[in-house]
Amino acid sequence: MREIPSALQARLDSGVTTLCHCWRLTRRDGVVQGFTDHDDDLMIGGVTYRAGTGFTSSEATSRFDLSVDGAEIAGALSDDALLESDLAAGNYDAAGVETWLVDWSDVSLRVLTARSTLGEVKREGQAFSAELRGLADQLSQQSGRLFTARCGADLGDARCKVDLTVSALRGAGTVASIESVSTLVASGLNAFGEGWFTNGKLSWTSGANDGLSVEIKDHRIASGHARLSLWQAMPEAIASSDSFTVTAGCDKRFATCRERFANAVNFRGFPHIPGNDFVIASPDAGAGNDGGSMSG
Repeated sequence: MREIPSALQARLDSGVTTLCHCWRLTRRDGVVQGFTDHDDDLMIGGVTYRAGTGFTSSEATSRFDLSVDGAEIAGALSDDALLESDLAAGNYDAAGVETWLVDWSDVSLRVLTARSTLGEVKREGQAFSAELRGLADQLSQQSGRLFTARCGADLGDARCKVDLTVSALRGAGTVASIESVSTLVASGLNAFGEGWFTNGKLSWTSGANDGLSVEIKDHRIASGHARLSLWQAMPEAIASSDSFTVTAGCDKRFATCRERFANAVNFRGFPHIPGNDFVIASPDAGAGNDGGSMSG
């Protein structure tokens, strides 16, 4: 239950107009930023809530059931507040957002009205709008393990335990040419066979995207060079001679885990569960109902 300071409640009851909204954004990397729809910057709790960014909010919807609350904020991209490159790079994905109602004449009079996370972000020119998802959204997120035939771990993580620093699973390359915004031809990867980096990860080590990473959709060999298709376009343009490192990919099948990585002991799936054909199969009087495999 919200506790509204008595002084603030008195001003609300009197119809005072010295109120504004403030938003505190906390990115997953720990960066904290403040924004307000007031016409001047406000300092609250050591955080500067910046004005002049065009931040506004839509009407919020809230329900008493478990459906997700909804709202939207909109603002402008600027060099010293929100960068388009940061949004495109995913630095604000799932950022935590606190919405405060503040009396700008006395910022100690404020009340937290909502906690949410950033959802879909849309950009158009120098403006953006972002969906705010209420706490109930977490109830719709997948958690825990799934009973599936394929592995639930990511290659190289603590559950998988494959060492991606070994030379056989890691390469370094340079962009030789660019076919599209998400497809490039690379040099320096001739020692690796076709498909070795499919579902792997590419990390830029120079150029405009230095420090960013992206998943590899497809790895093919074309005219003696590696052709890499990325799952999404980079926030900045890729240029010839940009350098990168790549790590091997995995399709999460048991056979791949066993044969390519010799890591069957750490496989985190259930490769022998019956498939849909078995589950929906109709009775067959002529079948050998001895509890053995249906394939026999």
